[in-house]
Amino acid sequence: MKELFTVGMFTAKDMLKRKSYIISNIIILLLIVVLFNVPNILKAIEGDDVEEGTKMLIADSGNIFEGNLNALKDMDLGYDFQISNENFSFEQIKEKINEEEIEEALVITRNDGEINIEYVVENLLYVDTVPENLVSALTAIYNNLQISKLNLTQTQLQELTPNFDFKFTQTDEQEVQGNPVVIMLLSIVLFYAIYFCAYQVSSSITTEKTSKIIETLVTSTKPSKIVLGKTLGIGIIGLIQILAMIITAVICNAVFLEEGMLDEIVNLENITPFLLVITLIYFILGYFTYALLYALTGSTVSKPEDVQSANGPVAILAVIGFYLAYFTMMNPASELNAFAALFPFSSPFCMPFRVMMGLARNMGYITFNCNITNNNIYNCKSFNKNIFKCNTKLWNQNEFKRCFENL
Repeated sequence: MKELFTVGMFTAKDMLKRKSYIISNIIILLLIVVLFNVPNILKAIEGDDVEEGTKMLIADSGNIFEGNLNALKDMDLGYDFQISNENFSFEQIKEKINEEEIEEALVITRNDGEINIEYVVENLLYVDTVPENLVSALTAIYNNLQISKLNLTQTQLQELTPNFDFKFTQTDEQEVQGNPVVIMLLSIVLFYAIYFCAYQVSSSITTEKTSKIIETLVTSTKPSKIVLGKTLGIGIIGLIQILAMIITAVICNAVFLEEGMLDEIVNLENITPFLLVITLIYFILGYFTYALLYALTGSTVSKPEDVQSANGPVAILAVIGFYLAYFTMMNPASELNAFAALFPFSSPFCMPFRVMMGLARNMGYITFNCNITNNNIYNCKSFNKNIFKCNTKLWNQNEFKRCFENL
């Protein structure tokens, strides 16, 4: 155990001293600060003026709506309405648009008993239909106007305009909670956290193989201790990096964002201490799964420039595992998503969010899932140890052959 921590601490200290690691972390933390300041930046650019809707002129020269168009101003349609009963010509409306007095116009006329509405805009490139919410509002106002002329009783009016009470039910027995879009975005964050931490293991092992330090470590430490030690060291650094990002995000949320703004995007009620523990566990399991695979590729090459090509198969496996979890999350109650939660290479990206959505509350199921991933990690470690041993020591042919027979 002492040898394991010796290698781990050596790797961690070496990572912390690298300029690339320091600079990249500073850039990432600065980006987080800038991201949380985007609302303040936009507010500073646009000023404190209240955002107004699209300026629209509605010309009802024939008074077809009998003065009821002012009701549009009380509706939240995204328009700043100017209601008029004047008879505007096309040239007059064009002049108003060119002088930016208005942006759009509706000209209402009656011809042979039919109501004609002309929708005037500056350019038809971006607008080719009348907005549906505006059509619905005008239709409702006109219908209410005509109904009011029929002298109907209150009961008859209620029958003509009923209030429907909609209720939602589902056929799936499992109830899914949470916002799927937010969950999928968090899955992307977890994937990159695991992937980029694990990716550094292969380059670290290859670099150490080409230096004299590895010779000292090999002569005094078992190959399994070297592999696990370097994996552990880089994992600790990755965990510190993620914690620094989370702490920075929490501080920025408290300092720069208005209270409750983040609650509109992420339902913080679903983020419980149990979920945080599960996410940490699966981050560790996912990291060790891919880190040991990358350690395997790092031990098979002798030049740092060959690492990228050697990492190709592992990168493909990681992408398959991620997308299997990511796309099946669109239907989290499906059997394919349940398989993604059990498959060792996609489980770290899927299980925390099944817990978040309330699909994995049984501790027996979670424990069984963790055991599958643990067995996969153990097999990767055993295979990795023998490959690393064969590629770092200058054994003779018989010893090299015997090494592969023990895999």
